[in-house]
Amino acid sequence: MTTMVSDLEAIPGLIRCETTSRDEGFALAAEMTHAVYPHDQIYGRFCTVQDFIDCPIETVYEYLAEVDKLDEWTYSTRHFVPTGKPGLYVGSDELADDTKIYLEVRADPTARTVDYHCAWDQGEKLWMIYLIRLVDARLVLNRPGTVVLWMNCRHPFYDQNPYPETVPDPGRVWVGDLWPLFYAGHAIELANLKKILEHRHGSSS
Repeated sequence: MTTMVSDLEAIPGLIRCETTSRDEGFALAAEMTHAVYPHDQIYGRFCTVQDFIDCPIETVYEYLAEVDKLDEWTYSTRHFVPTGKPGLYVGSDELADDTKIYLEVRADPTARTVDYHCAWDQGEKLWMIYLIRLVDARLVLNRPGTVVLWMNCRHPFYDQNPYPETVPDPGRVWVGDLWPLFYAGHAIELANLKKILEHRHGSSS
């Protein structure tokens, strides 16, 4: 423990109760809290959406882990079929004309995570990663159901297509150009997911 504390003391800029008084800590927190935030400050590097779904967590997990269900709840990804490579699918992304999207679903039933590893145009490097975490709402909200946490990280390839030779049309929009709309787009899709699952499996159905 002494070694750890000594190490912390050598790190500049840490805000801890040992170095910052309670009044200073509350003042700093208040200074960092604003009524309005620039969009890029909130969603520039990471984009996270979340919601409660009135549906058992096992059902939500099973639905998300099924590739064919993406046709139902996503706005634009359609018609996934196996590529011949184990676990790799290819479909279309209707956000742009003549655009293929490659997909690998990495799901863990114990951790209740469903991650979609994707890429436009090519399936060798799946760099568009959609991270979905499911939490039993009884644990965090004291009610039956599921909390869905969905995050995207702004991979450098969003800023520049690393595989321009695979693009069918050089004038086509690039997925990274749409990053400012990711929050809104994913919020729409999460709302779709919630409506479908609550309609079919919700406690009121």
